[in-house]
Amino acid sequence: MDTSDWRFKLQAASRRRMVNRIMVTFKRHIPDSGQEGLDELNKIAVRFEEKMYNAATSPVDYLQKISLKMESMERPRIPMPAAQAQGHWN
Repeated sequence: MDTSDWRFKLQAASRRRMVNRIMVTFKRHIPDSGQEGLDELNKIAVRFEEKMYNAATSPVDYLQKISLKMESMERPRIPMPAAQAQGHWN
């Protein structure tokens, strides 16, 4: 194992806290569907965190990737007019 790799220094507890934060965001935007739904949501959060962890080049990059994705979930969606959605601009 390469001890100079930033991932080596990131504790499992830190990654678990990140998954918990991702779950908080998910729960705000996805309707409650019982324990089974929460279990599935947790699996998705874990996979998402793993994907960001593996793609990141540094701790800062890891946090930025996750933050940007979570921020995009928080932004209100503005409905697109039907003509634009169908590709009719004029």
